[in-house]
Amino acid sequence: QVQLVESGGGLVQAGGSLRVSCAASGSILSISTMGWYRQAPGKQRELVADISSGGSTNYADSVKGRFTISRDNAKNTVDLQMNMLKPGDTAAYYCKAAIRSRPGGLNIYYWGRGTQVTVSS
Repeated sequence: QVQLVESGGGLVQAGGSLRVSCAASGSILSISTMGWYRQAPGKQRELVADISSGGSTNYADSVKGRFTISRDNAKNTVDLQMNMLKPGDTAAYYCKAAIRSRPGGLNIYYWGRGTQVTVSS
């Protein structure tokens, strides 16, 4: 069994910063891509940023230059540092990871339950 648990969301004023973290635990042999997605009310879930096991990153255009994704492979964690936050960044933020649990097994995508980020104007 694998679990992803997010933490660090909250309420912040526009222009402020927040850091959200995600920790993977359970039956983990290896983790390839880890990422953050967000979903605002009435909108589809969208990719915010992801990072490969080797550290290659990918960002949505809307967050480039403001958000930074990082991971600690030894701790199975992925963080998202969010700076210069805007009201449009308000959403539930979800962690996603591709995890292999046994030798020769496939990578399976797991999701966390989400953490709310609210940016006030």
